[in-house]
Amino acid sequence: MKATYIDYSETRSFSEGLIRYLANDPELAPFSSERADIQGFRNLINRKKTIADRKILIETLSEQYSKIEGPVHASVQKNIDLLLHNNTFTVCTGHQLNLFTGPLYFIFKIVTAINLAKELKNNFPDKNFVPVYWMATEDHDFAEINHTYISGKKISWEHEATGATGRLQTAGINNAIKEYQQILGISEHATFLSNLIFKAYSEHKNLADSSRYLVNALFEEYGLLILDADDKRLKKQFSSIITDDIIQQNSFRNISEANDKLAKVGIEAQVNPREINFFYLLDGLRERIIFENGRYHILNTEISFNEEKLIQEINEHPERFSPNVVMRPLYQEVILPNLAYIGGGAEVIYWLQLKQNFDYYGVDFPILLLRNSAMFSSLNLENKLNRLDLHIKDIFKNVDDLKKEWVLNHTEHLLNLHDEWQELSSIFEKIKLRTYKIDPSLSPSSEAIKARLHRAIKNLEAKLMKAEKRNFADALSQIEQVKTKLFPNGGLQERSENFGLFYVKQGKSFIQTLIENFKPLDLKFTILEE
Repeated sequence: MKATYIDYSETRSFSEGLIRYLANDPELAPFSSERADIQGFRNLINRKKTIADRKILIETLSEQYSKIEGPVHASVQKNIDLLLHNNTFTVCTGHQLNLFTGPLYFIFKIVTAINLAKELKNNFPDKNFVPVYWMATEDHDFAEINHTYISGKKISWEHEATGATGRLQTAGINNAIKEYQQILGISEHATFLSNLIFKAYSEHKNLADSSRYLVNALFEEYGLLILDADDKRLKKQFSSIITDDIIQQNSFRNISEANDKLAKVGIEAQVNPREINFFYLLDGLRERIIFENGRYHILNTEISFNEEKLIQEINEHPERFSPNVVMRPLYQEVILPNLAYIGGGAEVIYWLQLKQNFDYYGVDFPILLLRNSAMFSSLNLENKLNRLDLHIKDIFKNVDDLKKEWVLNHTEHLLNLHDEWQELSSIFEKIKLRTYKIDPSLSPSSEAIKARLHRAIKNLEAKLMKAEKRNFADALSQIEQVKTKLFPNGGLQERSENFGLFYVKQGKSFIQTLIENFKPLDLKFTILEE
């Protein structure tokens, strides 16, 4: 495939705050760690204080991988074993357990982590770097993950869901599997992926095990480690912070202060902390903890604790305390020897809200890296764009603006009445002066007439543009077809379309193509064309 790289700002699809972060805006420096470049990683490696229990991490991963039928791939086992050594670090990405992996950017996140680990190893050969996918098994918003879009069609898993999504039983998912399989078709690659999806979701009891199986099958040869942090041994390492934060409400204070500071430099908060940023977690239950009348209550239940009993519950059952969106990153950095977090645009911005809380608890803040973003084209895009006299960057413009700009660049006529309006404006200035001499109170009347005429001129300009668009209907139709194909529902392809049909077309080379073309530290948007 041919790869073209453009600046993220040229896609017009990412927030101003993110563009500022990518440009290393000094106003944002207090809210991040090191820059996302080799020197930044060198600085962090040199001062990194790893507090993770490596033996427990290896024990947990080994147990979780034992749930996958068959031997652990050699590349995966090698990376698990490497975690025992103090010169081994992780680079981590995380995501919810979206149905059949959800949108393309799920895959992109993981490839970015794999490639970052490789790039760091090339630059620091005496160190080891392991890519990790953190499964967001404790999330409970089932409506966010119970569907995917493939070829524009929405596939949904209808299910009565409560509690953490990773613990959800996959019973009743077969209808969604069949719908997905029908769209894949019956080619060799389609049959392989169809069977893989069936085995992942029909032969595993819950969504966490299903997702682990599928992601491992796609990425095991690259040494990706898949971690489910819904584990008592891992939570035990975090229990002292759980206790302090629930009782003292430190994260609420720290993150609220950080949000105020970010607002002063023009960054709007993506998430807002609560007084208590933990849920109480049982099978079928994940409810907020609130403090009222001297007791800690679990919402929508009869469960409550006084402070002494709460501390006892945390010590004996840390697995029952689930961090929310603002505390999960801290938990991650406590249990992993981690250097970088790879996230989407909104994730990177919300992590900026968290550094003050990390500093409070004495936990190293990771380097924040925007995941690679990409667009696939099977339209022979370069030739089509050449015929239309368009540049690759042009396709990211708003379709109406693009059409208007194209017509203005190709018409043989002058479609604006700017010169004529300038002449009319001069005439009105003379009229205004004459009326003022006769009666100063008539000046507003002449201004009103001028304004009405200006609107009429603008309306006429719009009609001229509309008429000329009809003359270029074929070319404008082709522009719209390109936009519709590459921007489903008006947004980036990666934000809605599933990877399935791309895999059907390319097989395993689909992921290999991403591996070959994604450059994590170049911070560019990738366009891949056959």
